[in-house]
Parts: sequence; structure tokens; C-alpha cells
Amino acid sequence: MPIYDERTALLIVDVQNDFADPHGSLYVAGGHEVPAVANAELRQALEGRAFVAYTQDWHPEHTPHFAIDGGIWPVHCVHDTWGAAFHPDLRVEGEVVRKGSDGRDGYSGFSVRDPESGETYPTLLEHLLRDARMLGFAVEVLADGIRAVDLHEGDGERALRRMRDAGAEIV
Repeated sequence: MPIYDERTALLIVDVQNDFADPHGSLYVAGGHEVPAVANAELRQALEGRAFVAYTQDWHPEHTPHFAIDGGIWPVHCVHDTWGAAFHPDLRVEGEVVRKGSDGRDGYSGFSVRDPESGETYPTLLEHLLRDARMLGFAVEVLADGIRAVDLHEGDGERALRRMRDAGAEIV
């Protein structure tokens, strides 16, 4: 379990209705369990005076990200809809970084990618945490608090492997 203090950060990623509610358009198996895990970590992070940030998919109605417009994903997390809203059980007490709002792919909270050119651009999160990243703080991924969108079988395991390869510790 992480120990939170003023030198640590908690990042809560995409705990939105379309992913975390069984009626969501891109519901992830077990997603409904994530708000409780996130809230427990949030309590500890706030007690330790850690920095807290949330990412939120916030797509336009049409984007090359979606299958209907040539992408690979079903329509999900369209801005200002129920699906894009944070799950009602999630406590939101920190900075919110929206990604994908301009039609770019938001696979990471740190950057977005133009689906046509492949170019990447930083998000606000990269700016908010720049000093922490430059100081080389360790990254811990809370396995109990994540669920994978397995568009293709094994995507979740591949994502965990990429995180480990990048130096994250899966706890």
C-alpha cells in the first residue's frame, strides 16, 4: 500500500459511467468496484496531504477515435453526457484533467495523440506533475483499483507489462 504525504500524488484515471457502470457504452468487467477502491485511496491521500488528480475522457460527438468515424472504439464518454460523468459513487476532490476533448486519442493522462498524424501533445497533467516526474518519483499502480478494456484478448496484461517495463511497480 502506498504511503501518502505532501511529496506524493494520487492519480485516479477515468472512473466514469461509460467504463464503471454496467449500463455504460464501454463498461469494463468489474468497473463498478473501482469507485470504492479509489475512494479508500483518496481518504489516505488527503490525510497525507498528497496531490490528487483525476483524468476524464471528454470526447466530441464525432472523432476519428470512434468506430463510426473510422476508429476502433465504440462511442463513449461524449462530453456533457451521463456516460462522460464521473461515477456517482466516486468522490472527486482534486484537479480534473480532461482528455480527448478535441478529438485526439486520450490513452494516457499525460498526453493525447492525433489519430490521423500520430503526433502526441502533452495534457495539463504533464504540466501539473512535471517537477515530480523530473525528480524521478516512483510509480505504483494499485492492481485492485484498475480494470482493463480488453478490446483484444490480453490487452490488459500487455498494458501491465508496459507499465512494469517503464518502471512502475504493480502493487
